[in-house]
Order: sequence, then structure tokens, then C-alpha cells
Amino acid sequence: MPKEIKELLNPKVSIIIPTYDRLETLPRALGSVINQTFSDWELIVVDDGSTDGTDEMILRDYPVVRYYRQENAGVSSARNAGVALSSGAWIAFLDSDDAWLPEKLERQLFTLAKEPELRLSHTDEIWIRNGRRVNQPKEYAKSGGYIYRRCVPLCCICPSSVLIRRDLFDEIGGFDETFPVCEDYDLWLRITAREPVQYLDESLVRKYGGHEDQLSNTWGMDRYRTRALEQMLAEEILSQEDHLLTKKSLIRKLRILIEGARKRGNVEVVAEYEPSLFKWERSRV
Repeated sequence: MPKEIKELLNPKVSIIIPTYDRLETLPRALGSVINQTFSDWELIVVDDGSTDGTDEMILRDYPVVRYYRQENAGVSSARNAGVALSSGAWIAFLDSDDAWLPEKLERQLFTLAKEPELRLSHTDEIWIRNGRRVNQPKEYAKSGGYIYRRCVPLCCICPSSVLIRRDLFDEIGGFDETFPVCEDYDLWLRITAREPVQYLDESLVRKYGGHEDQLSNTWGMDRYRTRALEQMLAEEILSQEDHLLTKKSLIRKLRILIEGARKRGNVEVVAEYEPSLFKWERSRV
């Protein structure tokens, strides 16, 4: 890295990798950190109760890693634990089945230095499914600025692409540990409802999919998206227009969730979510 860029980039970055039984993919993620062109970082791996020899592999092959093991408590708990152990002014997250391109941190920090008022940066990513590169659906197109309205329909920020300032993470309260999935969707809503973010239009993350243990394979993801939206409405920080958009999206997701439960004969889910649907259909802004 040129000296003038190195002098510009003073903040130390704490990189948090949560992992659970990802012995096969974790070395790829670790290698992508070690190969970064920006070198002022610390790397913390939070092992969320793995039973596949992850601990032995890290302690044997990766002395640069600060390794922390906890009883299995979910990805939100693991990420929050990593942040609590860290010391950097900036925090980066990397899922243990993803990987960074070598200039990922350098490019983000250099771009953020030009907009010091922004406290979160995210990038585009390369999608790889079952070993092959695939095109992202158009609805997942990334952007920057005030993007709350883009974040309401679906999760449009990839955790592995994020670089977030510690003070923002602390102010917003980190990941909600009661969310087993969609914890990132919830966090981005809380952040983007309050301030703009930076988007670096470069594919700097390889996002791998197609394996069975992905959390995104969990049934009924809208159970947690609807909860996140209801919490946003309860915070009373949204403009009238954003409140209406959030409520419409909530109603739409509740209808999809209930219809899916009916098709599966899941009367318990129908009974649980119908009252919420009736409530929001009858509510006013």
C-alpha cells in the first residue's frame, strides 16, 4: 500500500468471524483476512460451540487469531461477544463461509476517509452457489445514502461486506440475540432509519451459498422479519411516510407467512400471527 494511503488510515480494524462447525470453509475465510493489503487489524474468531475440531485447527495453524469459545448461543451472540473482546475503532464482520478480496479493507477505509461523517460502509459482493458464480437478483441491488426504504422489503446489506464504526455499533445496541435468523435485517433497519450509509460499488466479497447449514435455509424467515418491522414501528422514530411503508410491508409479510402456514397445516402459526395481521390492517399511521 502506498505510504500516503497508509498514513491516512489510522483506525485499527477489529475483524469478527463467528463460526459453528465450519471446519471446511473457515480456512478460506481466515486466509482472505491474512491476505488483506491493509494490515492494521486484529482477528477474533468466536467459536459458537463447534464439535468438528475447529479449536484444534485454529490453535495449530493460525497463531494470528484471537480464539474465543462459547457455548452454542447463535450468530448474534457470537458477533456481539467478538465485538466485546475487540479494541478497534472500526469493526468488520466476516461469515465463516464467505471470503474477502485482498483490497477489501483498504478500499473501504480509503473511501470512508473522504466521507468521515459516515459510520457504516458496505460493498457489492460476488455470489457463488454450488461452486458457480451466479447473478444477483435485481431486487438485491445495493446503494448508499438514506436507504431505509430499500432495506424494508429485504436484507440488502451483506454482513460480510460491512465495516462499521464502533461508536455506532454501541449506540444501536449491536445484534439482537433473540433473533436466531434475520438478525442482520433487524440491525440494518435500526441503523438506516437513523443515518445514511456508504456504499462502495465494488465486488469485494465472495459470498458462498448452496450448503445445507446456511441459516437462510431456516423455514419461515418472515417470522423474524415481521418482528423486526413491528419493533421499528414501536420505536416511533420513523417519518409518516416511512411508517406507512413499514406497515404495508409488515402486512404483506404477515399475509405471506399466514398463507404459507395454512398450506402446511400449521394451525399454531396461523393462530399466532392472525391477531397481528388484524391489528395492523385496522391501525392508522
